[in-house]
Amino acid sequence: MHFEILIEDNSGKRFLEAILPRIFGPRPDRHTWRIIAYKGIGRLPRGLQTTQDPAKRQLLSQLPRLIQGYGRTPGIDAVVVIVDSDKRKCQEFLSEITGVIHVCNPKPNTLVRLAIEELEAWYLGDIKAVALAYPKHKKSALASYVQDSACDTWELLADALHPGGLAALKKPGSPSPGELKHQWAERLPSHMDIECNQSPSFCKLRDGLRRLANIGN
Repeated sequence: MHFEILIEDNSGKRFLEAILPRIFGPRPDRHTWRIIAYKGIGRLPRGLQTTQDPAKRQLLSQLPRLIQGYGRTPGIDAVVVIVDSDKRKCQEFLSEITGVIHVCNPKPNTLVRLAIEELEAWYLGDIKAVALAYPKHKKSALASYVQDSACDTWELLADALHPGGLAALKKPGSPSPGELKHQWAERLPSHMDIECNQSPSFCKLRDGLRRLANIGN
C-alpha cells in the first residue's frame, strides 16, 4: 500500500521520517510512503479553484488541486493530510478540511489529522522521552501542561528545553523557532514510546494510519 503524506513544514517531515516505520511495525516494507513538506499551512480556498501561486507551497491553499490530482493518479492508495490546529476550534477546522475534500472529484482515500495545538504536543505526550533526550530540561516549565491544550505549545517546550528558556531566545544569535523545531525532530522521536503516548491527537494519527494499512485487524 502506498501513502502520500502531506505536512505543513519540514520539521514535521523529519518527525514523520523517524516515526512512520515504527507505526507500520516490524514489516514496514509491506507499505511505501512519500512525505511532502510544505512552507506553511495557508488557507483553504473558496470553492475548489486554487488561486494561490503553487510556488508559495502552502498546504491548505493548494489542497483541492492536490486532492484532485491524486485522485487521477494510479498507485496512490491513500493520502494523509497533517496540519496544526493552532488556536482554531478543532471540530470546525476538521469539518472545513474534510468538506473540501469530500466535494473533490475525483478524490483518493484521504485521512486528515490535526496536531492539537501544534506538533510539539506529540513530544509532550511522552515526558519520559523529553527527559531522555534533554536530561537538563526545566521540569517546572512542563509541570502545569495539560495534554493537547491550546497553550502556545512550542513556546512552552522551548522554555523547558532551550538553555535560558524563552527569555534567552530573544537575544541576538539565538536559534529561530524553525531551527529549534528541527533540533527537536532530530533528537526526540528516537526516544518516544509510540504505544504509550499521552497525546490524543498523536494516537489518532497512529491508529488512523494503522487502520488504513490494515495493521492489527
